[in-house]
Amino acid sequence: MSEMMGNARKEALKRILHRLHAGESPQRLKEAFRDAVGNVSPQEIAQIEEELVREGLPREELTKLCDLHLALFEDSLAGAEISAPPWHPLHILMAEHREMLALANRLAARARQGVHTSEDKQELEELVQHLVRSESHYLREENVLFPYLERHGVVEPPKVMWTEHDRIRDLKKAVVNEAPAGKGLAEAALALSETLASHFLKENRILFPTGLRVIPEGEWPEIRRQFDEIGYCCFTPAAPPPPTAPGAPVPAAAPIPAPEFRLRFPTGEFTPQELEAVLNTLPVDITFVDRDDRVRYFSASKDRIFVRTEAVLGRKVQDCHPQKSVHVVERILADFKAGRRDVAEFWIAFGGRFVYIRYFPVRGRGGEYLGTVEVTQDIGPIQKISGERRLLDN
Repeated sequence: MSEMMGNARKEALKRILHRLHAGESPQRLKEAFRDAVGNVSPQEIAQIEEELVREGLPREELTKLCDLHLALFEDSLAGAEISAPPWHPLHILMAEHREMLALANRLAARARQGVHTSEDKQELEELVQHLVRSESHYLREENVLFPYLERHGVVEPPKVMWTEHDRIRDLKKAVVNEAPAGKGLAEAALALSETLASHFLKENRILFPTGLRVIPEGEWPEIRRQFDEIGYCCFTPAAPPPPTAPGAPVPAAAPIPAPEFRLRFPTGEFTPQELEAVLNTLPVDITFVDRDDRVRYFSASKDRIFVRTEAVLGRKVQDCHPQKSVHVVERILADFKAGRRDVAEFWIAFGGRFVYIRYFPVRGRGGEYLGTVEVTQDIGPIQKISGERRLLDN
């Protein structure tokens, strides 16, 4: 297909989507869709949606209308779900989709039937806990897969999916609050089940095929390694590590140590190894964002509170947050750059910890803005301190 025909196809798709947004029904537009563009790939859908946002369509509206898009494209996307080997990150995610949807459907059915016996209550509580423990699924997507998609030009679809993740999290909280015998449990469980079904269909039929096409084959083993670092759900099917590529180099013998390099500061010096160890030893998590708002460093402390992966390095910090909180990030950075603020701080309950989060502008000797450092700490143990301790007791 020539570039002109490709552009014409895009414009036809955009006109149809605008008619959809104006209120015409998907069923009425299906025939126009077939006549104008025929079959369309998942990648083309992702590109069209990105162009619509760039042209001014609010992302919130795109999120609301994503289900209608899927209904419009369902014929052309028939069979679009990908096939990947068991070690592959997308195979793992799709297997988790099947398991999570089955759990959500069982939960909705159990909630409709009511809780009459202790066995009913136990089954329901186990289903709820399995869904609660599915959080690593979303963290792997948000912190590894989405950054890789962004690097390869797929920007808007991950943002839409992250917004849906937050909607799913809210629905899971509603289910937890109603379990095991709340009056609204059946309604909350049904809403969760329906939302998961729609969300997983979009990822399986649009996002994942697009990812398989744009992310080079050689990058998937590294994505899998970072998936392994975050960890998996309690029900994730066992998946082998990626196979070693034929002809892969055999690890070389240990290199001869180079002369020791030291970073020198007015108040002292470190070797790079010493500095890395010091930063990782501090009882806080550190993340540094440069003057261009790109993530450049995070410490690897033993008990890190929030997930960080190598995939976020070089990523805009705005893209590392859900859309509902990006405006807060923008405000903090703008205040730091303008010199209106020297700290921004928050404290939240998270994962059984009481977390203190502080942001500080980093400035050079002349006061110029160099970036922002985030410092995160579990202060629950500190809050319990009382009296004095002058000697080492144990």
